[in-house]
Amino acid sequence: MDITEVRTWVIFYLLSFVVLLVATLITSQGSQLWISLMLIIIVIGVNFSMLVTELKRYQAKKAFLERISKIVRDNKTEGDSISPK
Repeated sequence: MDITEVRTWVIFYLLSFVVLLVATLITSQGSQLWISLMLIIIVIGVNFSMLVTELKRYQAKKAFLERISKIVRDNKTEGDSISPK
């Protein structure tokens, strides 16, 4: 994981935590329950979609690296079979 990605995730989860705190504050006051419920649903939905996106990106990167390693492995075996003159 790159350091810039870690910073992005920290900021993202801090903002999510703040939104959940605001939703809790609205709920504890007893007014506008639908707004707090909507905020909670939005935060959970965005977190879930980000998680799914990151998992798909990780799987694509892993498949790409496996293809590259297979190409390199195939090239090495072809090069080894050629004897020097």
